[in-house]
Amino acid sequence: MKLKQLSVFLENRPGHLSRVCEVLAGAGINIVTMTLADTREFGILRLIVREWQRAKEVLEAASFAVNTTDVMAIEVADEPGGLEKILKAAEAGGLSVEYMYAFACKQKKNALIVIRFDNIERASAVLEAAGIGILSAAEFYA
Repeated sequence: MKLKQLSVFLENRPGHLSRVCEVLAGAGINIVTMTLADTREFGILRLIVREWQRAKEVLEAASFAVNTTDVMAIEVADEPGGLEKILKAAEAGGLSVEYMYAFACKQKKNALIVIRFDNIERASAVLEAAGIGILSAAEFYA
């Protein structure tokens, strides 16, 4: 139920983001979803790709600093209170959300979000017990 996410550390300078895309495109790797956070001096590009190991290798070979983390893709009812239900279940289980971002696609009638919890194994158990749909990697990439 975990997905591997790549975090690429970038200097906040013109061309660095496009260079990541160039390297991945050159290796035939498609970006499924991503988010970018920045400060004055650097940015963190978080992205999910199907071939994460190969993506990590080609980015590191191109001199990028890359880290991998486990995240979860979670179905969210596309209605008021949909996200609140997930966050309340996480809170009741003593989980902290480190960050999250939306995925611009729907799974059946639900929206999808990617969440990084402080304890991914416990998050899986807590959310499943609350009846919250967690996607496997195969379901996410389908």
